[in-house]
Order: sequence, then structure tokens, then C-alpha cells
Amino acid sequence: MAQAQHKSSKGKLAVVLVRGMVKVVRPVKETLAMLNLHRKNHCVVIDDTPTYKGMLLRVKDYVTWGEIDDATFAELVQKRGQLSDGRQKSLEVDGKKYKRYFALNPPRKGFGRKGIKRSFKIGGALGPRGEKINDLVKRML
Repeated sequence: MAQAQHKSSKGKLAVVLVRGMVKVVRPVKETLAMLNLHRKNHCVVIDDTPTYKGMLLRVKDYVTWGEIDDATFAELVQKRGQLSDGRQKSLEVDGKKYKRYFALNPPRKGFGRKGIKRSFKIGGALGPRGEKINDLVKRML
């Protein structure tokens, strides 16, 4: 039964690049490249594994993430999914191959009252936000 839950999007994390790439140190820039986050307001959906958790901790000052639900993931793919041309790795959903990242708009009503340089826990936009990532992604579609 645990594997059945892992196959759904419950084992998936949505990661959104909040800050730009100017003056970013090399290890952080390389980790963002491995996550396929190259531009501000881009989103990727990754598996919830220890390897990815370590990568997220390295780039926690530039991204926000949380557990994405099935409805939000389906809406994200339907509205912002770009079909892959086959040259790079792709994300397969319902038999179609999409690019691994989603280009989003800036969020309606902003990221948070304290801006994009503070942690989500204290009212900013960075770091883990749990289930509230679904609200952010919907505001960015």
C-alpha cells in the first residue's frame, strides 16, 4: 500500500525558483541547473527522495517547495505544460511527453508580506511551505 501512495503525486514536490540567478555562487547554480531551474518563476515537479531533499537544502535561499496534490499537478500540466521535442529528458503524463519545467507568471498578490529574501516561516517566500505550495502554484497559473 505504501508503494501505491508513492506512485501518485503524494510523493511529488513542486519547486519554484523565487529569486534570480545574478551573483549566485557556483555550487548553488549547478544544483539549480540539475533541478532544471534556469529562470525566475519556473517550476519543476520532482520525487520526494533524500537525494532531492539534500539538493533543496542547498538551494533553500533561492527556491520554495512543498507537496503538490493531484488536482494542482493536473491543472499545471494542462495549462502550462509544453510538449517536448525529444532532445532532452522529458516528463511523461498520460502518454504525452512534456518539458520537465513549467514557466509560470509572477503570483497574484505577491509571494508574501516580507518579500523574497525571508523564510516562509516568518512571512517571506523561501524554503519549505508544505501543502500551501498548491495555493502559490494556482496563483501563478
